[in-house]
Amino acid sequence: MAPAAPTPYVIPLFIPHEGCPHRCLFCNQHSITGRTSRVTAAQARAEIETWLVRPHDRRREVQVAFYGGTFTALSRARQEELLGAVRPYLDDGKVAAVRLSTRPDGIDGEIARFLAGAGVRIAELGVQSMSDEVLARSGRGHTAAQVEEGVRFLRTAGIAVGAQLMLGLPGETTAGQLAGLRRLLTLRPGFLRLYPALVLRGSGLAVLYAAGRYQPLSLAKAVALAGKMKTMCDAAGVPVVRMGLQPSPELEREIAAGPYHPAFGELVASRLLFGKVRRELSRAIARPRVLTVARADESAFRGRDNSGPRRLAALGLLSETRIEYRSDQPRQTIRLIMDNG
Repeated sequence: MAPAAPTPYVIPLFIPHEGCPHRCLFCNQHSITGRTSRVTAAQARAEIETWLVRPHDRRREVQVAFYGGTFTALSRARQEELLGAVRPYLDDGKVAAVRLSTRPDGIDGEIARFLAGAGVRIAELGVQSMSDEVLARSGRGHTAAQVEEGVRFLRTAGIAVGAQLMLGLPGETTAGQLAGLRRLLTLRPGFLRLYPALVLRGSGLAVLYAAGRYQPLSLAKAVALAGKMKTMCDAAGVPVVRMGLQPSPELEREIAAGPYHPAFGELVASRLLFGKVRRELSRAIARPRVLTVARADESAFRGRDNSGPRRLAALGLLSETRIEYRSDQPRQTIRLIMDNG
């Protein structure tokens, strides 16, 4: 098997809340980005120059990413201004591609062709839910059918598509969330991000929460649901590139309630790995034995205060079992072999 390509070297350019025609119920964009000013083309070029001279693995593909706004809802002049700032770096090969985020209803055939011609190779759609009722209650302003249309337009233009889903929005049930994910997976997105809904101060959710009309997921339920969704994505061959919002002091100051944890993705990985190990140990009979875990998964397997192995021991599953962490083992894999001393 050929080695996996290095992850891209992403240069982030923030355009917080620019272009978005709606104020979604969960949104308090400035709390997430900590940015309020409008980036100019000159500032964008300066930021790209700064990132290009930083030490990084030269084998990694360089991408410029526009984060935080609804890119295709900007005026065409503003889109051309920002994409034009990147164009010289695309032309001289210093940057390989542009990626951006937008709304499903912010894409049609002409827009998709324009983006592709400007060097955009990856577009992330803020899907959030595949339930029209949940989308309406959240003030999203688009439908699930528009998600499907947006994906088709982008694919036809040769642009790879990622999607963002939010867990625990008002009116969303676990069954509905999983059904929506199944529908989204039929579109074969290139990757997904899973974000638990948080109650941010100044958001519509904060008003509902204060009035007792919205209850966010508990952290345990959010981790369990994200684990189920991650398992479904893995089975479909769709990578989940992030679970949980990127932690920052600005974000943490604005959270009023909800399943926030700075290492949310690690909690999900730990839960999934624990379940896999428990099933394998429960089925295995031969002893003594060695349980091997990927070195990169050691933290997730151990959990806080070595809780993972302690729970397995309490279940009687680690009797005559030695644990080894191996650097040559792929992540999220385990092996049970006879212990020959």
